Amino acid sequence: MTERLQGRFLIAAKRLRDENFYKTVVLLLDHGEQGAMGLVINRPSSIKVSHALAGHFDLPETDDVIFGGGPVEPSALVILHDDSTFAASGPAVLPGLFVGGSPDAFEQVIGEAAASDNLKHSFRVFSGYSGWGADQLEGEIARGDWLIYPACRELVFHDDPYAIHEVLLQKFYAANHLLAHRVKDPSAN
Repeated sequence: MTERLQGRFLIAAKRLRDENFYKTVVLLLDHGEQGAMGLVINRPSSIKVSHALAGHFDLPETDDVIFGGGPVEPSALVILHDDSTFAASGPAVLPGLFVGGSPDAFEQVIGEAAASDNLKHSFRVFSGYSGWGADQLEGEIARGDWLIYPACRELVFHDDPYAIHEVLLQKFYAANHLLAHRVKDPSAN
């Protein structure tokens, strides 16, 4: 493994047709010799967070929905949030962006966000996650299935999750612009 990719986006390349990852963007939470783990950030479901957690917490009704984080352990819930007062809920993925899975993390972060009129903190709840075994992700990247781009909090919490894939593709290609391989008229150079 040449580089740790934690805190980066994996952008599904146009050639990737796997139904689990077609046109997805994955935020890598962990990447090491044992493999990688991430969350698909652009697959909202129709299930409201307040309904999914109704039997566990007394949360007010909101429009926040559960996101499909990936095909691994789809019944496991994970929360991404930017509430630094509760950073102890889990490791920082990026500066100011934390991951948690404990009941305390869900109750405090979602409860505070719902109780606040000005929404001072952002969060997303994910069902399941994306996982790769040792060297599996590196093979997929080498094959051209994934494009890598630095992650940022703004796109994790983007207002239109359906637009994230296209936005990141444009950013990736702008940052990695190459000269054309074939020129119609080389004398115009």
